[in-house]
Amino acid sequence: MKLSAPLYYLKRKARLLSRKENIPLHTALDHIARQEGYSGWSLLMARASASTPAGKLFSLLAPGDLVLVGARPGQGKTLMSLELAVEAMKAGDRGMFFTLEYTERDILNRFHVIGAEWERFAGLFAFDCSDAISADHIMERLASAPRGTLVVIDYLQLLDQKRENPALAVQVRALKSFARDRGLIMVFISQIDRSYDPSRKPCPDIGDVRLPNPLDLTLFDKTCFLNNGEARFQAAS
Repeated sequence: MKLSAPLYYLKRKARLLSRKENIPLHTALDHIARQEGYSGWSLLMARASASTPAGKLFSLLAPGDLVLVGARPGQGKTLMSLELAVEAMKAGDRGMFFTLEYTERDILNRFHVIGAEWERFAGLFAFDCSDAISADHIMERLASAPRGTLVVIDYLQLLDQKRENPALAVQVRALKSFARDRGLIMVFISQIDRSYDPSRKPCPDIGDVRLPNPLDLTLFDKTCFLNNGEARFQAAS
């Protein structure tokens, strides 16, 4: 399918229209879809889903994987991660979203942005917006999660923000062991360092991950970096 601009740009355009015209986001999204020749946003997303970066990345994942999704702000890393959860649920598995950034309303709004029907996945999807999110909290919440559950953690650099939490490296190692033992897929949303210059290279890479505290990035099995509508996947080690 041919669109006038990348999906992330169309989504941003809809958000701006929603604020400017004081209309619901879903109305703005449908308006943008009609400009692209589709009757509504859900139809546009359905046609695009087969070739989405999330669909391609999900096909590369296996139970036990730790995945790093990194991008500068506004490039779609949260939407990509939520799309991965939707791909898992389409396959009959469960999705879990831990966030220190978003509210319940924010998350539900983003289901519409990515063209997913919340009602279809309500029994398979759960989210946690607790201020207590850490590796211990995540593992406790996932104690009974079935094999194949895709877990999104938003975001990596906030896990050890509280001084009482263990070091970031300790938490990621614990989550890696837990994911492998339980057969879970864990997706960590990551910030990119401000020094990254898109004029020098079109997409960030593992060397551009913002690390205020030490962390061995080879703990991640796969990575996905986004910029300006481009997605690049690779093994991290």
